[in-house]
Amino acid sequence: MEIKQSEFITSAVTPNQYPEENRVEIAFVGRSNVGKSSIINSLTNRRGLAKVSSTPGKTRLINFFLINNIFHLVDLPGYGYAKVSKVEKQSWGKIIESYLLNRPQLRKVVLLVDSRHKPSEDDILMYKWIKHYGHNTLIVATKKDKLKKSEIPKSEKLIRETLELSKDEKVMFFSSLNKEGREELLDELFKELEQE
Repeated sequence: MEIKQSEFITSAVTPNQYPEENRVEIAFVGRSNVGKSSIINSLTNRRGLAKVSSTPGKTRLINFFLINNIFHLVDLPGYGYAKVSKVEKQSWGKIIESYLLNRPQLRKVVLLVDSRHKPSEDDILMYKWIKHYGHNTLIVATKKDKLKKSEIPKSEKLIRETLELSKDEKVMFFSSLNKEGREELLDELFKELEQE
């Protein structure tokens, strides 16, 4: 699929602030410094569409982006950032959970993990949470450019074992820096949704 048009629609904290139109949604979730904003900018070819910050934990809202006037990409708050208070962490958790629970438009959740590291306890918890709510999930390992080619199979094996993925669950590798794997990822994200 080709993204020809993308725009920021709104930020939300509670369900009554979500966009009211009934567009299909794909949500991105992951640790604070995993590169969620970068991947959204890279996929849409819009450098400043999602705000990228050098300070992890900046996305504290749910951000909705309109794609090709058909879909919404949704950027959920990052989790697992150590330098925020317990209360703040809990409030982010509630924001994410509320979205996962109350959004019938949600068709797919993209869980981003850092390809250089073993998925964290928070990643495992988030994966189990998404599955618990019955959502279609895609695992994307970010920062592929930081790995040598020979390291990719090892990284995939570690991700699969840590998250206890079944054989039919895909793990895709992506680099926001050089956009390697962009077309394949776009096709994977939107393939079933274009028929809707």
